Amino acid sequence: MSDIKVGDVVKLKSGGPDMTVKDLGDYSPMHSENSAKCVWFDGKKLNEEVFGVDTLKHAPKGFVGVI
Repeated sequence: MSDIKVGDVVKLKSGGPDMTVKDLGDYSPMHSENSAKCVWFDGKKLNEEVFGVDTLKHAPKGFVGVI
């Protein structure tokens, strides 16, 4: 069972941009019931695609420092 939830920032295990999980569900027939609809920006262009949750991992959190 995946611990990925709506609103999580994820990326493909094989690499790629950080994406936000917009929805989880069954997007058959192309994907299993464990699918995530993800959105991300490429410059100003909004992209949306469905991925199997088993192909995703949580994106590393960026460093937030205090000056």
